[in-house]
Parts: sequence; structure tokens; C-alpha cells
Amino acid sequence: MIKSDILHPQLLAALARAGHKAQILISDANYSFVTNSAPEAEIVYLNFAPGTVASAEILKGVCKLINVEMARMMAWPEDFENALHTEYVEILADDTPMEFVAREEFYALAKSSDTLLVIASGETRRFANILLTVGPVIL
Repeated sequence: MIKSDILHPQLLAALARAGHKAQILISDANYSFVTNSAPEAEIVYLNFAPGTVASAEILKGVCKLINVEMARMMAWPEDFENALHTEYVEILADDTPMEFVAREEFYALAKSSDTLLVIASGETRRFANILLTVGPVIL
């Protein structure tokens, strides 16, 4: 057995294939991950039950295995308090830029051929989707 915070073999294999500039989508439970992602993207289903596995927990695990060059979230209405954004910022490295894009632009980015991996979470909170760009590992 490997010594890692992530044991899911399909997820580990997909992360290992994700090179610099590849995109990884962590989607919430309401996201249409089959129709709103790249046809070639591998989908890893971690949506066991509502709320499980939470998107912030997935982000924590992923960030321990890859460098994140940039993150994008779907913009939300001004009158909506997005607590997940705060959680994500606390998890990501301090120098990770975060962009907010309109819904249709977010879908277009998720559908691009750069999106290698889609992780379907059980996250039920709204506006939880986050698109990560893989950064390089400089040794």
C-alpha cells in the first residue's frame, strides 16, 4: 500500500498524467460533468452521497500531489456569500491566482481539450466548481 493522502488508483493515475498547463475540474454534485467537460477528460466519481466527498477535501488532497498554477471559479451573484471560495483560498498556495469567469466561459474552459480530469464530488453547496491549471514542478 502506498503512503499517500490519496489512495484512489484512478485518481492517482490521472494526476500522474497531468502535465504543466493541463486542467483539472473539481465539480460539485449539481454540475453536469458528462456534458460540460471535454469528451476526452477522464471522470473520477467521488460523489458517494450528498456532501461526500466534499470539494474542499478533494482540493486539499490534490494540492498535496500537484502544484496549482492558477484556479478559476464560476462567478456568483453579488448577493451570494460563497464560503467555499474562502475555504479554497485557504487551501491553495498564497501566490495562486484566482479568476472568476461567467458561467458560459467556465463551461467553455471545462470543455477545452486542456481539461484532462474531472473529479465529481458530492459537494452540495452552490458555486463550488473549481478549475485548476497544473503548474510545473521545479527541482
